[in-house]
Amino acid sequence: MSGPRLQTVGRDEDGMRLDRWFGVHFPQVTFGHLQKLIRTGQVRIDSGRAKTNSRLEAGQAVRVPPLDAEVKRIERKIDAEDASFLRSLILYEDDDLYVFNKPHGLASQGGSGTKRHMDGLLKSLPNKAGEAPRLVHRLDRDTSGVLVVAKTRAAASYLGKVFQSRSAQKIYWAIVYGVPKPAQGSISCFLAKQIVDGNEQMVVVEQNHPGAQHSKSFYSITDTAARRFSWVTLKPVTGRTHQLRVHMQQLGNPIMGDPRYFDIENFQGAPGLGEGLQLHARRIRLPLENGKTLDVSAALPPQMMQSFEALGFDPDRFDVKEQDPENA
Repeated sequence: MSGPRLQTVGRDEDGMRLDRWFGVHFPQVTFGHLQKLIRTGQVRIDSGRAKTNSRLEAGQAVRVPPLDAEVKRIERKIDAEDASFLRSLILYEDDDLYVFNKPHGLASQGGSGTKRHMDGLLKSLPNKAGEAPRLVHRLDRDTSGVLVVAKTRAAASYLGKVFQSRSAQKIYWAIVYGVPKPAQGSISCFLAKQIVDGNEQMVVVEQNHPGAQHSKSFYSITDTAARRFSWVTLKPVTGRTHQLRVHMQQLGNPIMGDPRYFDIENFQGAPGLGEGLQLHARRIRLPLENGKTLDVSAALPPQMMQSFEALGFDPDRFDVKEQDPENA
């Protein structure tokens, strides 16, 4: 590329973030380098300034600066170690998608100071066209469990609509402080991002607050330990950032190990509990394009298995497919 050029956003790319669009078309451009190009105005959308998280619309023209002069174009080598690691996480696979059991501590996407993440690792599993699989939803870095990834743009478009329409049923398991009252119910409130003690987190706000988004989740107690801890099953209806974590905090039963939202003063722990956030995306059910239903469950991660054993909870008490507590 000897000079800047304009590239049109395709119909199947409508709604895609600019940084992800660049990752598809120009994988040799690192996230940091893209930020520099945007900051200096070399990347523009319909002649206007852009941000890495700008949402593209079909038909828009993206100004792409000369890249060969700054970025040495090399054949991307598939990292065999990363590919092997990802394959060890696969719970389900077909021609259109993967379902992974994402480990606790591994981010879904990159960000400030995050070098290793699912989105980057997926480049080691290209499809037949050489394209990296695409995330269609997210899990927090410290939330483990089922993560759906599309193999193609067409599959990503279909699955994106499934998640937007709330046709996907997501079920989480968590260990929380105390015993929620009532034993089952729902939490509904408006959430917005705010800076708290120098950190960005979600807080409950009034409906008319700038940036407020409605959120709703269902919860039910599966088991309790000494009236101090509970194993709860959670069903998010909406998909806001940190939604389940904030909802349980609002209920007065924050999730154990939550570094942002656990706010019990003078808390005394229990011996043997695992370290880290005790929240796991246990199961997902969603309609496939072929008319069938995908129904996949993920085993608990080691730190939650440790906590279950310490508290006397039996993860095999409910059959994975038929008798999960939310169906009882």
